[in-house]
Amino acid sequence: MADARSIALVCANESSLWSELRARATAVGQVEPTLAGLLDRHVLSREGFADAIVHRLAERLCPTGQDLPLIAQALAEAARHDPEALAQMRGDIRAILERDPATEHALVPFLWYKGFHAISAHRLAHTLWKVGRRDLALYLQSLVSEHLAVDIHPAARFGIGILLDHATGFVAGETSVVGDNVSFLHEVTLGGTGKARGDRHPKIRSGVLVGAGAKILGNITIGEGAKVGAGSVVLKDVAPHTSVAGVPAVLVGQASVDAPALDMDHSL
Repeated sequence: MADARSIALVCANESSLWSELRARATAVGQVEPTLAGLLDRHVLSREGFADAIVHRLAERLCPTGQDLPLIAQALAEAARHDPEALAQMRGDIRAILERDPATEHALVPFLWYKGFHAISAHRLAHTLWKVGRRDLALYLQSLVSEHLAVDIHPAARFGIGILLDHATGFVAGETSVVGDNVSFLHEVTLGGTGKARGDRHPKIRSGVLVGAGAKILGNITIGEGAKVGAGSVVLKDVAPHTSVAGVPAVLVGQASVDAPALDMDHSL
């Protein structure tokens, strides 16, 4: 999970990221006047990153406008209570810029990427879960599942620098734990194996890359810097810096770099 130094570094970049978002919004509005109202609503009229992301998430989760003030208020309260969640969001944007070649600048994920919106909403739902507002946290989970096709239990724990690439169909159960700088493709499941209670979901260590459609099931550990091939079903622990693939997944080699999540090379 994120340490104090990594959080501090991301916090230090808050003003530069916000300045970048505002500059990009101004430039895009000049090139595409059709989006001027949206850019003003979500960026240019906002007081800062926290205010902007709260209102962007609220609009994504309440596209009809129903309950939008309620959801915006809940997200804003969570953001005020937990500045670390905002720092993690900024780290997630930087992770997208570093790992996704389709992302030209920070405004793109901030406005459009449902993977970023889903993990950001989860971070605030997790804050509400921790302070005992569990029914509200579960409502946020339901909205994210309904509108963004991502289902993360609000008790699940995620580090900083998370990439949910495309994100559709991503699922993480209640006792899932994900370290720093992890990359997931779409349709990945971090699930249980049945009706067992207690600690029953996967633990994904830092630097792991998980390919599209992989299913990681049970209270097992995917070691630091490991790689899970697309479509695999993983039922046992995976050693650090190894590659696994198949149904069920088996060892197919060593990871070629220390943190596969960073270079996004899915070859095995």
